[in-house]
Amino acid sequence: MSLTETVTQELLKVTAARTPTRAAELATMLRLAGGLHNIAGHIAVEVELENQEIAARIRRDIAEIYGLKSEGRMSPSSGSRSAPIFLVRVLDGGETLARQTGLLDARRRPIRGLPNKITTANVEDLAAVWRGAYLAAGAVTDPGRSAALEIACPTNEVAMALVGAAARLGVTAKAREVRGMHRVVVREDESISQLLNLMGAKNAVTEWEDLRQRREVRANANRLVNFDDANLRRSAQAAVAACARVERALEILGPDIPDHLAYAGKLRLDFRDASLDELGHHANPPMTKDAVAGRIRRLLAMADKRASDLGIDNTSANLPDDLDD
Repeated sequence: MSLTETVTQELLKVTAARTPTRAAELATMLRLAGGLHNIAGHIAVEVELENQEIAARIRRDIAEIYGLKSEGRMSPSSGSRSAPIFLVRVLDGGETLARQTGLLDARRRPIRGLPNKITTANVEDLAAVWRGAYLAAGAVTDPGRSAALEIACPTNEVAMALVGAAARLGVTAKAREVRGMHRVVVREDESISQLLNLMGAKNAVTEWEDLRQRREVRANANRLVNFDDANLRRSAQAAVAACARVERALEILGPDIPDHLAYAGKLRLDFRDASLDELGHHANPPMTKDAVAGRIRRLLAMADKRASDLGIDNTSANLPDDLDD
């Protein structure tokens, strides 16, 4: 089961104790999942959903809160869609329902956003608004770089109303338009967890946090591995470059090399993969890594000066072409 479905199943088990809170959730679902239609001169309220349990919840709430009957039917899947659609319609009493839920204003005009009375309600009702929005048109992705809780909205006004409701709940949400579709998106991991908690999906929050922690641990491990690999690669390339330059230095200076510098160069060539600290331990008597580095540096500088005086290639001439910059 996807995280979206997990959240949906948990939210379906949440039933508010107060009737106004249930009404706020229902009004939001009716606004986001459906609309108003004029059928034979009568206003009908219709919603279309892909989840039969959500459709049944809407029908139950319409009956229990407003005492109205609704029709329910299923439209089977077809070539254009893989899942069946569940339709809920209120024809007799549709205008009454629209007025009572706030989907019609005082002049019998359909509202563009969400009913004002629910977006200015208390925190419990605002959480119900977001719960209804999620059940009607919501989705949540697994934690990670592109983690998000999204609500598809019919208009920009609805999206902005949800953004405002989220702000009153202390959650940062943003309205976006993608390919002509209006959406409300919550991105920050903490905000997603907070909103899921407020809506009532507490078990889903636990699953979300577990997934997030596992991914963070895995990401940190991958970063450390990549960091170590990069360090090893740079160390290996530095050793190859140093050996190539020392070999060229020995060629340029020939028998004129001071003994202590020649010894440091020979150490470098005898132990090609060793670090400077390890080269110092191989020396007899042992030397510090700074002493080894200093001798090799003077050897290369002496050879480069001799090459410049003779007009020949210096110690960089033997460097492999495939070394990273």
